[in-house]
Amino acid sequence: MIRSAKVMLLGDIGVGKSSLARRLVFDRFETDYKTTIGVDVLTYELDTSEGAIKLILWDTDGDFGASIFETVYMRGASAAVIVADASRPATLVKMASLARGFADRLPGRELTAVINKIDLVGSDPPPIPPEMDAATIVRTSARTGEGVIEMFARLGAGILRRGL
Repeated sequence: MIRSAKVMLLGDIGVGKSSLARRLVFDRFETDYKTTIGVDVLTYELDTSEGAIKLILWDTDGDFGASIFETVYMRGASAAVIVADASRPATLVKMASLARGFADRLPGRELTAVINKIDLVGSDPPPIPPEMDAATIVRTSARTGEGVIEMFARLGAGILRRGL
């Protein structure tokens, strides 16, 4: 039997949460941007170093902000992918705030901080907020696919390892 885990995709509007989910699930990037309203749910099965897992991706509306932690959407979450946009430094501050909120509200759950859209900044990465551990932040590009599958596989392995 394959293990299932609910994974929240959190972050500011336009950071690429939907694009990361669609790159993983459909292996494509869509150039026409459609804002998520409420939440979209996608699933993806993958094999990790810890075994097989079915990720149930809850792609949230970036308008929620910190109030997301007061919604029913968070119930039963095993993990979160918190996304920032490499070309918009202010989204890294929001990422740090959401990471703190998730860790406070759902202690012990798997958390991955992601700087997406690295293809837009080249070799000039944005500054990491001091409260974030730069070594643990994953860099991805939903447009090119760089780091996307690896990030979700690492997240899935962490969920399985923790028994979440």
